[in-house]
Amino acid sequence: MTVDELLDELRARANPARLKEHQRVAAGNVTALGVSVPDIRALAKLAGRDHALAQQLWDTGIPEARQLAAMVDDPALVTEAQMEEWVAAFDSWDLCDGVCTLFERTPFAWSKAYAWAERDEEFVKRAAFVLVAYAAVHDKKADNQLFLDYLPVMRKHANDPRNFVRKAVNWALRQVGKRNDHLRAAAIACAHEIRTQGTPSARWIASDALRELARR
Repeated sequence: MTVDELLDELRARANPARLKEHQRVAAGNVTALGVSVPDIRALAKLAGRDHALAQQLWDTGIPEARQLAAMVDDPALVTEAQMEEWVAAFDSWDLCDGVCTLFERTPFAWSKAYAWAERDEEFVKRAAFVLVAYAAVHDKKADNQLFLDYLPVMRKHANDPRNFVRKAVNWALRQVGKRNDHLRAAAIACAHEIRTQGTPSARWIASDALRELARR
């Protein structure tokens, strides 16, 4: 399918009633169509894997087309330059999390998780911790040390008061802790250290993580 055909299909599936929710979570983006994620996934199956098509979809600037771009792109062909271009355009948590399902399958995922954690932009920083949360869930062969080495990054940024950052730090911490008993103990210890920081964000991250991890 061509980019124009896919855009026509997206517009045909548009539901204006969904736009209010998109406007609530996005940073003023007025190009959204109001297409559900299941509908976007259905179009991705029709389009198949196509790296060039993914970039064309991304270049439209339409949020749903960008979600579709992440679904049809080939992670083996994604470059660091592309990742930097795309992450700079994140303007909502759903676009961030959706595109990170692509980015986590690239060879650059861990290096970006470290680099983006140091960035100031809210959704770029969120992307760093989303990548780690996804890795904790999906990469069954990943060594424990990868996650242990990242715990200090979570501690460092647990004071960030922004909602989408603190939620991502919490998410990553919980998912790391759920991988196995060794990482669970390390994540619990990390949560206790985070709580001692005393800020509202740190206290929330720690309390929520401990509520889940310590009840087992």
